Amino acid sequence: MKKIIVLFTILVASAGMHAQLQTPLPSPSSTLKQQVGLSDVTVEYSRPSMKGRTVFGDLVPYDDLWRTGANRNTMVTFSDSITLDGKTLKAGTYAIFTKPGKTMWEVIFYTDTNNWGTPREWDESKVAARSMVQVFNMDMPVETFTITIDDLHNNGASLGMIWENTYVGVKFEVPTVAKADKSIAKLMAGPSANEYYAAASYYLDEDKDLNKAKEWIEKALTLNDSAFWLMRKQSLIYAKLGDKKAAIEAAKKSMAAAETAGNSDYVKLNKDSLKEWGAL
Repeated sequence: MKKIIVLFTILVASAGMHAQLQTPLPSPSSTLKQQVGLSDVTVEYSRPSMKGRTVFGDLVPYDDLWRTGANRNTMVTFSDSITLDGKTLKAGTYAIFTKPGKTMWEVIFYTDTNNWGTPREWDESKVAARSMVQVFNMDMPVETFTITIDDLHNNGASLGMIWENTYVGVKFEVPTVAKADKSIAKLMAGPSANEYYAAASYYLDEDKDLNKAKEWIEKALTLNDSAFWLMRKQSLIYAKLGDKKAAIEAAKKSMAAAETAGNSDYVKLNKDSLKEWGAL
């Protein structure tokens, strides 16, 4: 019996040692995050090293499809639609595949990101964009495959790939001007109806300055005078201020607008309030 217990103890200890074993990965994973203008770019990839090998033309054959890294396919995510070679690439996540050549690389943005390496069956319909980029030879070799975001400026950057003595960069543009103009126009126009509504709701719920809440909800209604939820909030603010007549009038308008919109929940809410206030 003692021998069985000792053997069991050894097996448990051995299993624990195996569970805790940690060794470095041959191609460690990496995540690169960069803001370009007003857009976010994220790259997720694994990084193989040369380890004394010739990379391009040998380990990575020329003109063959390459996963552009190691392990799972490399992925890039754009928070906004970008412009690539004069064409729009929609916001989203793409796998990056390449066909390295001696003087030019073909860089492919592929919509299917669930591949371990290159796809078993290539689907041309999943190609979102292609770009041909020039190879630049470097004097100093780079041991580990590296993806960079270079040449940053307000309206774009280059998605760079470096390994061995090779650098290639895919130039892209981001919609900074359009986003900035939209932000400026919104700010100069003042708060929206929803922002006034949110501020009024907060002041009502927290028993803060109700006269401010009244001012804000009335401003919201000048921007959207048919929104039944705004009228509903207005009625509650009036009621809490003690102006029952105004509260009843606002609740009736809200109920009528909710009936027109087919929103039974707001119809009931207003009916319940009108009963409470003696108007039904």
